[in-house]
Amino acid sequence: MNSTIGFIGLGRMGRPMASNLQRKGFSTLSYDMIPAGIAALAELGGQGADSAAHVAREAEIIFLMLPASQHVRDVVIKDIIPNARPGTIVVDMSTIDPLATDEIAAAVASAGMIFADAPVGRLASHADRGECLFMVGADSATFERIKPMLEAMGSTIQYCGTVGTGIRMKVVNNYLAIAACQLNAETLTLATRFGLDVEKTIEVLNGTTANNGHLKTNFPVKVLVGDVEPGFQIDLAHKDLGIALTAAAAMKVPLAMGAAARECLQLARSRGFGGKDFSALLDAWCDLADVNAPRLKSE
Repeated sequence: MNSTIGFIGLGRMGRPMASNLQRKGFSTLSYDMIPAGIAALAELGGQGADSAAHVAREAEIIFLMLPASQHVRDVVIKDIIPNARPGTIVVDMSTIDPLATDEIAAAVASAGMIFADAPVGRLASHADRGECLFMVGADSATFERIKPMLEAMGSTIQYCGTVGTGIRMKVVNNYLAIAACQLNAETLTLATRFGLDVEKTIEVLNGTTANNGHLKTNFPVKVLVGDVEPGFQIDLAHKDLGIALTAAAAMKVPLAMGAAARECLQLARSRGFGGKDFSALLDAWCDLADVNAPRLKSE
């Protein structure tokens, strides 16, 4: 654990992930454009960097947790490749276009470095508790090298195969998760309009093939108790559905349900819900239908 572990991107997911690395004995050197993230790591004993290039010069393994493809591309091409040593491992945990991952991985390899993609499943609350799920694309030796760090940040590590398989698995996962969230929002809006009790509705749905993770683990602790602070923003969910649709179009795979779901999310964004948790699609849909948003009695 004596190697310096770089971490670039200390947002709502990145900060607790880097914090768990530091808490569990890894020596971190972190950077974010917003100083508060660096300060939070410093309180735990981590080192702060003054730039992404600074991280690249000193770290042997660099984790990235950034918002979009262009951010990852810029950091890798402009900061990491010109400054990092040959053999440095670059692990991108962001959710980006798989074709961008392929391009970035090739650039890293051409510079004599090693690339892995390890996007994150689950929510920000899981990151807080060190319970992330990682979908990893890497050669087997690199996977074994980075596995202890992933275990410090998460409770489930899924090795998906070679470079590029991790991000593709994430796109598939998010496609279903986000589209299902929209369907749940419509379902509970309809149930509320019917005058059905929300607790009984969820109990029935969880006992049939309609059962899904949102109704078991997400909605009951977020929107249905009035908490719509973002664990995963509707804006980001909209972005991720766009990634899935673009990637599918490149492979000539039609995603009709996903296209409809993305437009529904866009409608929610247009009504001011973009910065809310994606479970707040329920509130957006109730607002659209002029229905009082349901809440659990225990609220």
